[in-house]
Amino acid sequence: MTISKPDWATESVDTNRPNPARVYDYLLGGHHNFAADRAAAEKLIARLPRAAEGAVALRAFLRRAVNLFTSEEIDQFLDIGSGLPTEGNVHDLARTTIPEARVVYVDIDPVVIMHSSQILEDDPRAEIIEADLRSPSSILEHRDVVRLLDFGRPLGVTMTSVLHFIVQDELAYGAARTIVDALAPGSYVAISHGLVEDRTRKMVDDVVEDYKAAANVRPRRQEEIAGFFDGLELVEPGLVRTPLWRPEDPDDLMLDDPTTSNALVGVGRKP
Repeated sequence: MTISKPDWATESVDTNRPNPARVYDYLLGGHHNFAADRAAAEKLIARLPRAAEGAVALRAFLRRAVNLFTSEEIDQFLDIGSGLPTEGNVHDLARTTIPEARVVYVDIDPVVIMHSSQILEDDPRAEIIEADLRSPSSILEHRDVVRLLDFGRPLGVTMTSVLHFIVQDELAYGAARTIVDALAPGSYVAISHGLVEDRTRKMVDDVVEDYKAAANVRPRRQEEIAGFFDGLELVEPGLVRTPLWRPEDPDDLMLDDPTTSNALVGVGRKP
């Protein structure tokens, strides 16, 4: 039996191969995913029972980071590795405080590009571009980035759950450094990244092996993740597990046991 693709899936989309953006969408309770994505997500949950909570906690971190940016009067944003549109997109968050905020989203997945393009179609101050962080110049020199964002003024940059998909260290650190170097003083950068520790090495290795059907992924140690903040000053509370970054309520997700979060997050300010 042949199952036709939904209208939101472009012809280039392979429905039999899981995709990181669609796996994440499933973990968040979204509907833009296929059976292969759901299977990969369920395998991840079998290894990490709080994986879905971790995805929601990461969205909360993004919201808190954007709130910090706008409190510092940042009015332009670059969201690299934006993923599928869901509740709490950067332009929605920023514009609750700064209605004229400008945002450029960056992703490489065709489903992400199509959906975001539809949402932003009539928005002159927001755009989605197809570009790859592994080639940061393709982002910084893109005509829509140049058109919408002024790198002579402070920006808010988010690179959430994207750098661990660049498995070559030299490429990953080089990409992050190129982005940071392009920013004006007073800019902020929010990063989240998969964590590995000695006590979790075997479990994380199993997750990485399971995830290969969707993408290669490289969780890193805390000191390695800290390297992505070179050239930046970490703001309080520093580089911490996701639920520990400026929690808002004692009942926040995963705050009961932050060690079940397998990601570190942080925000740095360019001096």
